[in-house]
Amino acid sequence: MAHFLRNHNLTVRIDLPKENYTFSRFDWTGKIAEVHYQNIQVSASECKDAKNENDLGKGFYNEFGIDTPLGFEETPLGGWFHKIGIGLLKKEDSVYQPGKKYEIKPAVFEYFPTPNTLRIRCTSAAHNGYSYVLEKRIELHENGFRIHYTLQNTGEKEIHTDEYVHNFMAIAKEPIGVHYSLQFPFDLQPTAFIETVNPEQKVILGNNSIQFNDSPTEPFFFSNLSGDNLVPAQWELHNVHSKMSLREKGNFKTTKINIWGTEHVVSPELFFEIALAVKTSVTWTREFSVNRIS
Repeated sequence: MAHFLRNHNLTVRIDLPKENYTFSRFDWTGKIAEVHYQNIQVSASECKDAKNENDLGKGFYNEFGIDTPLGFEETPLGGWFHKIGIGLLKKEDSVYQPGKKYEIKPAVFEYFPTPNTLRIRCTSAAHNGYSYVLEKRIELHENGFRIHYTLQNTGEKEIHTDEYVHNFMAIAKEPIGVHYSLQFPFDLQPTAFIETVNPEQKVILGNNSIQFNDSPTEPFFFSNLSGDNLVPAQWELHNVHSKMSLREKGNFKTTKINIWGTEHVVSPELFFEIALAVKTSVTWTREFSVNRIS
């Protein structure tokens, strides 16, 4: 059964590790599936009318190692590699595909609920020299929530990976369009973007903002917004029609920020880079806040 964090402003629905979404991409620890602010939904889903809803992303799902999961390159075909926050996945091809359905040997999950927090622990198997303990604590605040992460390297090899929250968002279920804008605390670097997908030219890039001249009907994607410069990990989404804003702020700086979206959803992504020596750990936080704007 899902765990709910509630106060007079917010309702946050968190699916437990083996509940609903059990696909092989997004982290199973603390799956923030839905968020409402003053009874207005601010979360969305990867696909609008998907029949296989529990195989796709939604809300504030996060992922480790979207490009190369832990130990993938050194794992032979037919062997098993780690996907942090899920367990072991069976390698069937020489190239990792995040949207592919992999066979899973789940990690061990524990969860510890209180009225205002949910703490989830994921303990991996020891395999191919790698093992870890991931702990995530989600705290409810008056106008938002905070995610605390701790990743401990308990294996025999260094851990090199990254983590981001996909942020499937739409405010009040309103389609993405002229009333939305994204603000960043740094200048965008279009000439240094790694990839630009804007087929309908409906996404407008400003100095430090992204706006829309119409509602896109095809997916758009931009990486890397900062041009590999080290910048504050933050974005702020405004909807002037609903008069609401939604913000994510990490306690770290990042060199990688992407944005993806389509007609019903927009997703800015702040990547946290991880390099963990044996028997060491790292902690980081992401704080989300929702507010009314004039």
